[in-house]
Amino acid sequence: MWMIKLVSLVLLASSASAATAASADKVLSNHATLLADNSANLAFSLYQNMAKEKGIDNIIISPVVVASSLGLVALGGKASTASQVKTILNAAKVKDEQLHSGLAELLTEVSDQKTRNVTWKISNRLYGPSSVNFVDDFVKSSKKHYNCDHSKINFRDKKSALNSINEWAAKSTDGKLPEITKDVEKTDGAMIVNAMFFKPHWDEQFHHQMVDNRGFMVSRGFTVSVEMMHRTGMCGFYEDKTNKLNILSMPLAHKKSSMVFLLPYHVEPLERLEKLLTKKQLNTWMGQLKETAVAMSLPKVSLEVSHDLQKHLSELGLTEAVDKAKADLSNISGKKDLYLSSVFHASAVEWGTDGNAIDNSIFGTDKLKNPKLFYADHPFIFLVKDQKTNSILFIGRMVRPKGEKMRDEL
Repeated sequence: MWMIKLVSLVLLASSASAATAASADKVLSNHATLLADNSANLAFSLYQNMAKEKGIDNIIISPVVVASSLGLVALGGKASTASQVKTILNAAKVKDEQLHSGLAELLTEVSDQKTRNVTWKISNRLYGPSSVNFVDDFVKSSKKHYNCDHSKINFRDKKSALNSINEWAAKSTDGKLPEITKDVEKTDGAMIVNAMFFKPHWDEQFHHQMVDNRGFMVSRGFTVSVEMMHRTGMCGFYEDKTNKLNILSMPLAHKKSSMVFLLPYHVEPLERLEKLLTKKQLNTWMGQLKETAVAMSLPKVSLEVSHDLQKHLSELGLTEAVDKAKADLSNISGKKDLYLSSVFHASAVEWGTDGNAIDNSIFGTDKLKNPKLFYADHPFIFLVKDQKTNSILFIGRMVRPKGEKMRDEL
């Protein structure tokens, strides 16, 4: 039974079609709105599942991109292989065409770099073994809905195949993701790879000159040197004294989305905080935010993270597509000979001082008296939450930033 390697490297590129398709005034269709809400549910169930895995430091996932990858599985699948995708997305009553058009509409809306003033690059590619023949309808539909192109690759030469995938990913992300994976364990199945580069543009910039080296405490006994950036201004802030954490919400440029930080009071493993993290709890916290004067110090971030989501998606209900004996992905090749062996999800995320000009009118006024301190020098959870669609564009945690070890104490 030969199988297909499906690599959907999701790199979000600024395209004229995306810029024209989404506008500030456009209202999302009902099915796109439903899928936006349900992709947010997926965000928390997937993150919770991943957080339990041992040996993982940093996590970065884009739930709307994962939902689109699931849509690609549904497009290539038949019968229960396809319907399981709808179950995971809680969209059993959504018609196939509405599922695909809705996911496409959602991703086009939230990734429009022009209206949102962010850098978010995505690209999709489907790799198949040399012997595969892609069905024309699938090629056209996957290009239309998921911007997916196609290529054949010889996985019998594993080293060459890996180099080809990694080189394409690097080129697609302008070098931000030089390596998706060091190895492909299963070369007899379909492989989806999401690769992204995301760089937000703050609604108010940090001080370019106020960047210095500080210690980031990975744990109580391990500290690395990172560049920290600083500014004082008005932001959404809430101190949850019961759960001993601070929540900070900072709008991104054009205020279409916000970056939300969840920071425990002290250095601790994030497990306690992650157990609290649900969609309902996040909505509660967001509802308690108040515009507050905050003195913010954040690490300048450059993270590259790659996860294989196949196991996690299987645990959430995608059991047939990943099973050689049960998978029916015959819409891809015309034969019932495919299964999903890997779902790599790779992201490069950067944030720095860049943003819109600071509102200087509030300096010297009572507004900035006695600001709250938000000093992110130890592990935290972060989200990029979309205001218009209520979807979650990214959810992740930073446990181990890049940096030289400063000290290692008992």
